[in-house]
Amino acid sequence: MNTEELNLVVHLVAKFITLSSFIALIGILLGLAFLVPDNKGYLQSSRLQKLLPPISLTWLVGSVFFLVAEVAFILNTQISEVISGNILRSFVTQTILGKLFGIQIIAALICALAAVRIKKTGGAVFLIFIAWIGGLATYLESHGSNSGHHMLAIGLVIVHVAALSLWFGGVVVLFILPKNERELGRKRFAPLALWCVCAIGLTGIVNAFVRIGSVSNITSDYGVLVVLKTVLFVFVLAIAAYGRKKLGESSFAKQLIQELILLTTVLILGIFLGQGNPPVSSSKDIVEAIGAKMPGTPTISRLLFEYEPDGLFLSLLILSVALYIKGVIVLTKRGDKWPIGRTLAFAFGISAIDYAVNGGLGVYAQVAFSFHMISHMVLATLAPIGIVLGAPITLALRTLPIGRTQEERGVRGYAIAILHSRYSRVITHPVSALVIFEASLFALYFTDLFNWLMSYHFGHFFMGLHFLLSGILLFFVIIGIDPSPQKSPFILRIGILFVAISIHAFFSVALMSSSQLVDGGYFAEIARPWWPDFLADQKTGASIGWAMGEIPILLALIATFIQWIRADERDAVRIERNSNRARQSGEPDELDKYNQYLSGLNKSENPRDK
Repeated sequence: MNTEELNLVVHLVAKFITLSSFIALIGILLGLAFLVPDNKGYLQSSRLQKLLPPISLTWLVGSVFFLVAEVAFILNTQISEVISGNILRSFVTQTILGKLFGIQIIAALICALAAVRIKKTGGAVFLIFIAWIGGLATYLESHGSNSGHHMLAIGLVIVHVAALSLWFGGVVVLFILPKNERELGRKRFAPLALWCVCAIGLTGIVNAFVRIGSVSNITSDYGVLVVLKTVLFVFVLAIAAYGRKKLGESSFAKQLIQELILLTTVLILGIFLGQGNPPVSSSKDIVEAIGAKMPGTPTISRLLFEYEPDGLFLSLLILSVALYIKGVIVLTKRGDKWPIGRTLAFAFGISAIDYAVNGGLGVYAQVAFSFHMISHMVLATLAPIGIVLGAPITLALRTLPIGRTQEERGVRGYAIAILHSRYSRVITHPVSALVIFEASLFALYFTDLFNWLMSYHFGHFFMGLHFLLSGILLFFVIIGIDPSPQKSPFILRIGILFVAISIHAFFSVALMSSSQLVDGGYFAEIARPWWPDFLADQKTGASIGWAMGEIPILLALIATFIQWIRADERDAVRIERNSNRARQSGEPDELDKYNQYLSGLNKSENPRDK
């Protein structure tokens, strides 16, 4: 066996160890957080707690091993040379893939250190997200990036692996759990497993279509592996569906073993697929920075009908819509009504996000600053208003499952705990929301951060996500109808909006007055053939941002005044009801008591009236 063949084998083994330990870690954390009973938020499963440290340590060691094997495989050199020289350090510090491996190792180290200290279910939930950040980081540079639609492909791969980790990890945990906890865990895992299966199936089908391209390519080596993986996946579903009808402990244990064997086989096939080259690869006219072809000169039809989806953003939007519809259906079946206006507002917000990220606006936002600013304002101002008025938190609190006992939080308990946490109280203060919303403008556009984020595919995603979340936070605090950790006075909200208008105007004027490009050469580097005057495009974007930023804030200001008036009217009605109730009982009400108090003060100040 030569060096190349040996490196390939070691690389595949290292990847399997890393991925399987990552999946097991996600499963154990999932079990601790949701599948086994807890005691007012404190962990109760001693078996899973004992397994957590060694599994997290295995993932850490496997991640380091995988990094070394990856470098040796790419450079076709011996592992001893990678370890002994400066090759490894240079790879981690100077390449994108190396930096992503560094993120994975850091996340694994955090999980390994926290595994021996974790005491609450909230800590387990936190570690799930940390593990996801690390375990999914390297997929940003996966073979999906070779596709002509790699923003779609990369996003779908990440969602695919995340859903697989929950499903596969959940099956592992159910197999590990003792008999007295397994039945409860199965009931809690079933709804989540259904969502994961849907996500895995949809992302797998779309990804296969993107990478294979046509039916004729199914006969290729890559296509055969995809077909085989699909068949095994369907077989796993069939076994799971059949096994759910058998409630016996022995039959369920056998079913879990069968699922584990087949899922392991699917995992191995996925690893081999990751090593192969799909039939459809990136063509010469694909612009690497945007992951797609350079769009033509902007026209109305292109802005309306162009569509280049970001797989991760699109998946989040689909999930949000599915959960919202599920909540409305649950309320309807219960006999409760959900205002149609809230549903329409939420639909408007989702549609605005989709157009700003995936539609024609999102396509041109990657190649022209003016369209980027329009997309920014849609994500930060227009879409959040729709989302906030859709009242998703209220819908969630009315439909999420509660704990089975008073000692258990349940999913609804988690939501309430997060809503009333110290962190939520801090960020939902109007001043905090304003600082997050406005300070990010200057931090992004007047530093090198904008160029850095625009140059990477994951940068586009995180930048758009920040715009959206910061806008949702601000408008949630100002005009939100959902329950909030703290209700700020209307006068404070109005003052915050006036400050926001002033700061936004100052930012826009500063950007329009700038004689330097804030993109750091990004737009010139992608060689846009139309609109060659980048400074004029920047000034146009600044003026558009000024107009589009002010109008939604003014609308929010008007809405705040209306809410203030209605709140005063409700208070007046409440006082009147209390007064009538007091008079009927023969007792003085609050208003009468206050009038008597004023009368007493008047007599004490005017002795002549005595």
